[in-house]
Formats: sequence, structure tokens, C-alpha cells
Amino acid sequence: MPATQLDPRTALVLVDLQKGIAGAPVQPLPAAQVVGNGARLAAAFRKAGLPVVLVNVTGGAPGRTERSHSGGQPPADWADLVPELDQQPDDITVTKQTWGAFHGTALDDELRRREVTQVVVAGIATSIGVESTARAAYEHGYNVTVATDAVTDLDPETHRVSVEKILPRLGETDTTDAIIALLG
Repeated sequence: MPATQLDPRTALVLVDLQKGIAGAPVQPLPAAQVVGNGARLAAAFRKAGLPVVLVNVTGGAPGRTERSHSGGQPPADWADLVPELDQQPDDITVTKQTWGAFHGTALDDELRRREVTQVVVAGIATSIGVESTARAAYEHGYNVTVATDAVTDLDPETHRVSVEKILPRLGETDTTDAIIALLG
């Protein structure tokens, strides 16, 4: 469903647009396109005086999984946000240790303090950080919109399932241009 509106107090949440993840082989959209659209969204939200949340990940949840979490020690700048986002002093930064940006962080408190009622979510990877953050936002009572041309994944099939089947059940989906147009 195309995005129908943005609440007056909407925040942008950019998930894991950091050097180590933006440098991974992603599909179906190239990371450069996702980062570029994320940067355009951030600039538009800042211009509208709305909160921009920049999320990075520096660890992982404990527990056994069938797939390995990593291949060793990441480079020192792995968790640094990509410079294209043009991080500003007023941006909210959240460092997480799990897939979603809400669990174990102060994100909900930061948004409630600013009376935010809706979030626009974008980033990498669609089926991991983006979907987990959108699910938690929905469960916390926020209206959710996902910028479909500002998300991509390590696996094109999981991306497709998230965009076509999961995210529309959590909120609305639309393009970067359509979301910017709704900002007025």
C-alpha cells in the first residue's frame, strides 16, 4: 500500500548504514543506491525539522544459531556510519547489539520524549535490521512506513518476502520520492 500520510511528528530511522554493512554484497539494490536514498531522506527530514535517528550495530545477541555470526574480528571502522549520511549534532544516534533498534536501547524513550507517533524506516538489511525495527515500532504503537527503494538485503529472496509479505502488515511502504513528497 502506498504511503498515505506522515504524522506531524514523524521520525526517520536509518538502520545499519555503516561502513561494514554498506560494504557487504547486497541485493537486489546496490548499497550505494540505498545509502543515497537514505541520505536524501535524512536531508529532507532535517529540512522539515523532524528527528533523524542513525542506528549502527556493534555486536550481536548471545545464543546458539545454525549460522555463524561473523568471520572474525571486524575492521576498526566497521561500525562507523557512512559519511554520505552527513551526521548532524541534532541527530539521534543509537548503537545496538541485536537486530532491531528498539531492544536494549533508549530509542523508544528518545522518540516518546519528542512526541513521535510515526517512523519511516530504511537501511540494510531488509529482513534483519529493518524488519526487526519495523516490527518493534509497530508493537510499540508507532505508525510505520518503509522506504522500499532505501532497503536491500544480503539475500534477494528474503528481501522480496519482507517487502511483499511482512512489511505491508506492519505499516505502509513507498518510495523515497513519495515519502519526501509527503513531507510537504
